[in-house]
Amino acid sequence: MRVIAALLISLITGPALAAQATAVFAGGCFWCTESDFEKLDGVSEAISGYAGGDEANPTYEQVSSGATGHTESVQVIYDPDKISYAQLLDWFWRHMDPTDADGQFVDRGRQYRGAIFFETPEQEKQARASKTALEKSGRFEKPIVTEITPLKAFYPAEEYHQDYYKRNPLRYKFYRYNSGRDQFLEKHWDDPDHLPGGKKANAEAPMSWRGPEHFNKPDEATLRARLSPLSFQVTQEDDTEPAFKNTYWDNKQQGIYVDVVSGEPLFSSTDKYESGTGWPSFTKPISPDAVTTREDSTLWMVRTEVRSRYADSHLGHVFKDGPRPTGERWCMNSAAMRFIPKEDMAAAGYGQYLTLFE
Repeated sequence: MRVIAALLISLITGPALAAQATAVFAGGCFWCTESDFEKLDGVSEAISGYAGGDEANPTYEQVSSGATGHTESVQVIYDPDKISYAQLLDWFWRHMDPTDADGQFVDRGRQYRGAIFFETPEQEKQARASKTALEKSGRFEKPIVTEITPLKAFYPAEEYHQDYYKRNPLRYKFYRYNSGRDQFLEKHWDDPDHLPGGKKANAEAPMSWRGPEHFNKPDEATLRARLSPLSFQVTQEDDTEPAFKNTYWDNKQQGIYVDVVSGEPLFSSTDKYESGTGWPSFTKPISPDAVTTREDSTLWMVRTEVRSRYADSHLGHVFKDGPRPTGERWCMNSAAMRFIPKEDMAAAGYGQYLTLFE
């Protein structure tokens, strides 16, 4: 009976244990960083603690003095089958100030510095790639100074710091608002919580595209909750975003662009070119059946509108003034798409499209 019981326990617990991974980030006050990461679908827990210094088992008083070399950090426990490390990195950058080396917002001192503590060579590779991508994006005028360093050890903070935002919601909200954190995030990001898997109402659409048989377009209320206002206006109301003031017009990274609603693959960086229009432009879609087209006679002219095949999102227009070999300019709205960097494609479920870069 004991053998049978042990077998049953292993069958029940084995997959859950196998699906767990950890990542450690420092984004200033760990109350806020813990709260932000626990919004994500696929994150089972974020533990407040200390990392980066040499003092073993430090106390809050020791760390807050600035003498230990530690910084307030969180250990994120997540399921890599539901959310990737690359997506955690994206979320991290959107919830801290990467240009401040001496603290975060109202909290000053190295004990509040931002940092990514990698545990494996693959985590280091992805962390450095994500930092480089942020630098190239031009989103911040100041240099990106967040540390990327090996994790020596992670020490959980005292119990009263865990889930502080749940246990003391009024004090937490008062602190967070007056820290200037959210004001900074809203200034630099259209929607800081716009990411696949987020539990918040405005979290983005599915992590990856599994085919039309697995996709049912959400209703209008759900889309309004999931998408940023601009993405909703573009994809659902056929609006056009401003030229030169959108996310991907000058993006030079290798990767693919997918529908922001469904995740269906649309365009590849291998077909992207600088059109001078201020919108991301391509010579062709990933495949002929990736999109649909129809006549658009608005704005006192006849144009060819481009829509995603399954989500039916308005993407942009195609014109006959492009370069060789197609002579076409597929002029798209950044707000209608999500970019998947080449190095993240396999983890995000788009590994089959890596052949585009061979």
